[in-house]
Amino acid sequence: MNKWLPQLVFWMVKLLKVTCRIRAINDQRPALRAAGQPYIYATLHAQQLAVVVYGEPGTGAIVSRSKDGDLIARSLEKTGVVPIRGSSGTRKGGATALRAMVNHVASGKPVCVMVDGPKGPRGTVNPGVAMLSQKTGAPVIPLLMVPNRRKVFASTWDRTQIPFPFSTIVGAFGDPMFPVEGESVKQFTARIQDKLAELECEHDPDEAAVTEQSVEPTSAPARAA
Repeated sequence: MNKWLPQLVFWMVKLLKVTCRIRAINDQRPALRAAGQPYIYATLHAQQLAVVVYGEPGTGAIVSRSKDGDLIARSLEKTGVVPIRGSSGTRKGGATALRAMVNHVASGKPVCVMVDGPKGPRGTVNPGVAMLSQKTGAPVIPLLMVPNRRKVFASTWDRTQIPFPFSTIVGAFGDPMFPVEGESVKQFTARIQDKLAELECEHDPDEAAVTEQSVEPTSAPARAA
């Protein structure tokens, strides 16, 4: 089965690309591209398949150096995503992955970070995405992918979502979030987490209700109702 998994994932993504309709909301990437500004996607681990379906060729994504990671990397390569290897579950591996992502962004190509991966809690943003933005100056684009027809695996920690063929996938974008001078990594991370939570409340309220039960509160100001 492992031998055929990358090909299976490729054909699944191909089927969804051909049959699914994408509806983008607040997509400001054309202006960033026109200005020659690379960017960093911040999205939820549960939505990784929909993100791959919607992703731009050449987008980088971090993949662990485990045996499972080898399979995932081969699968991603077949779909046009660039696997960035380096994380092995150690601080040294994480630093290697961060350097690789910095280099990828510096080359002018986007990077996608599943901000609550690899183990959660769901909706709790890890600081790596804020660090990457601060090191490169590239803005973070919060992105939520919501299929109108999908399978949600409620028993998984992230509530993995699989879009159904012929569904409409809403790509809800937050405004580009640039690093602010004097802002700490923790403060920037809190801003990103709050924006993703806001997008989920607006566009996927049922899943947002689940996230609120597990997410760690931030020190950022409370959002308006």
